[in-house]
Amino acid sequence: MTDSSFLLELTILVLAIFLGFEVISKVPTLLHTPLMSGTNAIHGIVIVGAILVAGRPDADALTQIVGFFAVVLGTANAVGGFVVTDRMLELFKRKPSPARSSGDAGGAGPEGPV
Repeated sequence: MTDSSFLLELTILVLAIFLGFEVISKVPTLLHTPLMSGTNAIHGIVIVGAILVAGRPDADALTQIVGFFAVVLGTANAVGGFVVTDRMLELFKRKPSPARSSGDAGGAGPEGPV
């Protein structure tokens, strides 16, 4: 890889990081759960791409190592995203109201009001 192509790729990476940070920081709180679901889908695509790169028969050792770590980190990121999404959705579940026992004062028992 030449120095100019490496510099170009590094510049694109840095710009993508800044752009991603700016876009994500502007998302309203109400849309965080759908955003998490979307990123989980993107990480699934990343995992498939990493498997394809790591599994190439003509790949050298460095490519296979980087591909392996891409699969591991992409999988960890996707699983972590699903765990966080599940925890966020738990916040919206209503807790069942506790049943009142028949010994409560002033309450209606199984037979109705006293």
